Order: sequence, then structure tokens, then C-alpha cells
Amino acid sequence: MQRRNFLRAVGGAGVAALSAGATGHALAQAVPAGTLPIGQKPKFVETPPLAKVRASPERVISVDVCTRPFRAQGPRIEAEKAGRKTIIHSYGHGGSGWSLSWGTGEQVAALALATGEKEIAVVGCGAIGLTAARVMQRYGLKVHIYAREFPPVVRSSYATGAWTPASRIVSADHATPEFRAWWQKTARSSFRMYQSLLGLPGNPIAWQDVYLLSDGPAAETHWESQGEPDYPDLQMDLIEGFHARSVELAPDQHPFAAARVRRGLNLVFGIGAYSKMLMDDFVRAGGSTELREFGGIGDIGKLRQKVIVNATGYGARALLGDDSVIPVRGQTCRLAPQPEVNYNLYYTSQNVSMTSRTDGLLVQSQGPHDFGNEDARPDYAEILRSVEALAKAFA
Repeated sequence: MQRRNFLRAVGGAGVAALSAGATGHALAQAVPAGTLPIGQKPKFVETPPLAKVRASPERVISVDVCTRPFRAQGPRIEAEKAGRKTIIHSYGHGGSGWSLSWGTGEQVAALALATGEKEIAVVGCGAIGLTAARVMQRYGLKVHIYAREFPPVVRSSYATGAWTPASRIVSADHATPEFRAWWQKTARSSFRMYQSLLGLPGNPIAWQDVYLLSDGPAAETHWESQGEPDYPDLQMDLIEGFHARSVELAPDQHPFAAARVRRGLNLVFGIGAYSKMLMDDFVRAGGSTELREFGGIGDIGKLRQKVIVNATGYGARALLGDDSVIPVRGQTCRLAPQPEVNYNLYYTSQNVSMTSRTDGLLVQSQGPHDFGNEDARPDYAEILRSVEALAKAFA
């Protein structure tokens, strides 16, 4: 679920450089300088209009529910001695797991290298565990992953796949100067890594236009469930100027029914292709996996490796008895793929978002009772409402 931070960043400071206008132009062909007669301008072609999303119930091809691990204090990333073992904790990343995974992976690798051990166990194979494993391999460590689930059925596989590094990462009252410095360093580290993954086969990472729709007189920037804390505007505060601003569009510059529309850019993860790439790279680098379920921290301590990374996400609540991990329910449905739809939208007035991916159009909405809710049963009434709300964007 995309949070206030992401929406405000795109709507205000933006998370990426501006794209060409919806009714803007593109060069028909490259024209060498000096080849045109004096006074004649190069020919341009109109940008094709945005393709309409076919939002209807019969196009729903899957429904998924996951639980995001929010900690008011922010993620727990630290090493702990347990007898003769060292357990490195990395969990509680809220809705920012994929977005911050490379930055936190570097921090986990530093803690592992400090032990002097060359063989590392990782418990959990979601975004945080799998990426940390890859980072440690890059530093020459031998890594073995233990998990009860592997992609594509881990919770991380059900994420929307948008770059949201400040989504439920910390509550406002815990956003100290030290935390803000940590977040900025981690976000920038991850962002730099994602730039190196652009253009790879299968498009695991890509830039896409994002449209922010609102029916109000002023741009609405967020929705949230009952009981949620205030969140800091980390992207607005700390990476202002890191990207260019988004732009507000005139009514004749877009096909949407909303009163206000802004356009920017955002990174999108093709979760399926990206997870497969990480797993393939992990195995090629000598990594190994083992299907195993853990009943408690004592079971983790029985592993043969002396250094163990605990990357169990929401599972850490039961595994460690850590009540600081709060479940945040997230439900999505996937519409059949539309290759011509190569943009994303957030319709805050209708409480719905759409992320365009090659495996389908991921539709998500925020329920009023999702915060603190670990119920993983699908709510089909909400699915129908979200699809109908998406259709209203083009009414």
C-alpha cells in the first residue's frame, strides 16, 4: 500500500524527473544539425493518448492478501549475541521492504563481516532476506537461506512493486535526526543500486509515469486506516532536489475524470521477474536453500552456522515475541495484462491505486480496519469496490 509519504513526494517534490507532456511532442526522427533549410523547423509527432484501463470484475485474474511489518521505532537492524551464536536482526520495514532492501542489505553485510565468519545463514527469503544474501555474496561470504516459503509465495511477492522508501517506515514521534540520517543514507544506497538494474531482460526495474488524481479543490495526498500514527514526510524533507518536481496537468492534457491531475515518474519493480533474477543470481553465486520452519528463537540457534540473519518480516512477531511488530493488512487484485497501459495512477479521492506491470495491472485500496489487522482472508466486496473506483477514473 502506498503511503502518505510517497503520494506527497510525487505530488510535491516528486520522486523523479518530469516526463514529456500528455499532449506534448516527440521527435519523429533525429535530424542532424545544419541539414534543414533556414527557417524550417524539424517535424514532430504527437504523443499517443493514454490507453484506458479496462477495469471490470471479469478481468480480475488473482486476489492476494499480505501483512506488512510496521514498527513505530523503524526497522530493527542490529547484531545480538545468543550464546556462541550471533544473530543479526533485519525486520520491521513496513511498506518499504523492496525499496530499502539494498541499503539495509549493506548494513547486514557489514555486521556479518565484522564477526569474521565466512559462512552465514539467512532465515527468511522475502525482499529483505534474499537481497541481504546477495549483498553478502558480493563480499565473498557463503550464504545458506532457510525458509518455510520461497518466491513467488512469500509475502514480499504480493507487494505492489512501486518505489516507496518511506512507506510506513517509522512513526513521526520516532523520526529523530539520527533516524532521518539513517533513512536518507539507506534510501540513496538502494536507489543507486536500482539504477544499475534498469534495462535488464524482463524489465525487473523500470521507470513509469505516475498520475495523481484528486476530486478535491486541493491535491489530496493520502489515505490511511483507523488507528494509524502520524508519519514523517521523509521524502519531502530529505530528498528534495534529488529529483525534479511533478507537474499539474490542464484538463485537456489527460483523459481522467478527476478534478485535479498531477504527473511525475516513479520506479516500478516487476516483482516476478525481479525475484527470479535475485534467486537465479543467488544460486549461480554458490548460494543454497533449505525448506524449514522455525517455532522460536531457540530453533534458529540450533542452526550449524555461527552467524544467522533473522529476516523474517512480520514472522518476527511470533518468532521472537516482539510485539513492536504491528501487522498492516494489504489486499490487491490483479487485472489481466494490458501491455498498452504503461503508467500508474493513484486516485486518492476514490482510495484506489493501479500499478502497471507486465504480469497484470495491480489494483489496491486501503481498508478502514487494515492497521493492526493480520487477517489474510480476501475481502471480495472491497475488490469489487476498488475495481469500480478505478473505472470511475475514466468515467
